[in-house]
Amino acid sequence: MTEFSLEQVVWTQSLREAFGESVELQDEQGQKEIYDIAAEFEVDGRGYAILVQPDRKDEEYEVLRIVKSPDGSLELATIDNDEEWENVSELYDELTFPEEDEY
Repeated sequence: MTEFSLEQVVWTQSLREAFGESVELQDEQGQKEIYDIAAEFEVDGRGYAILVQPDRKDEEYEVLRIVKSPDGSLELATIDNDEEWENVSELYDELTFPEEDEY
C-alpha cells in the first residue's frame, strides 16, 4: 500500500449527516461507548473517520474505515491492515498538526 499525501484528502460530512456529531460503538465485550466525530475524510476512494471519546480528547483517537453496507447505510469498520492504519493515522496527524516549516 502506498502512503497517502495531504493532496489526496477530500473532507467529507457523511457520518455527521447520518449520525450527528457523535456515534455509539460497541466493543468485543458488548460495552457501548460514545465517540465524537473529530474528522472524516476520503483518501484514494476510501472513507475514514477519526473518533475521540468526549472525556478523553487529549488521549488516543480511534481510526476507522467508513463503509457503505449493501442497503446504502454507513458503517464503521476496524482497519485490520497495520500499514493502512498507520498511513491514515500519520495523515491525520499531518492534517491536525502541520509542521511550521511547511508554510
